[in-house]
Amino acid sequence: MPGLGLSATVLWLLAESSLLSRELAMGLFGLWIVKDLALYPVLRVGYEDMDPEVSAQLVGALGSVRSELDPNGWVRVGAELWRARCAQDDAPLPADTTVRVKAVDGLVLVVEPLPRPKA
Repeated sequence: MPGLGLSATVLWLLAESSLLSRELAMGLFGLWIVKDLALYPVLRVGYEDMDPEVSAQLVGALGSVRSELDPNGWVRVGAELWRARCAQDDAPLPADTTVRVKAVDGLVLVVEPLPRPKA
């Protein structure tokens, strides 16, 4: 709405100062409104909150440690690189350790190492 008011004010001032005809100013204002109406459905999606179900889909996913988690670092899950922290603070996890996502805290994954198979 502020952009609509600003554009109306600027166009009105230009029309009053005879730099634009009133018809052209009204036409440009109409185009501004059409542009806003056309872009609203596209831009509205960007302002919506992230669906909690999307982050819940990461829980249980497998990933690979990219930089040592002590307790924070980076983990690759699929094709994406995520900030991560260890679920347990008992030991750092070295790079290339396979981990499972235990929880999602905002944009940080909480991960735990996969149990090693017994020999």
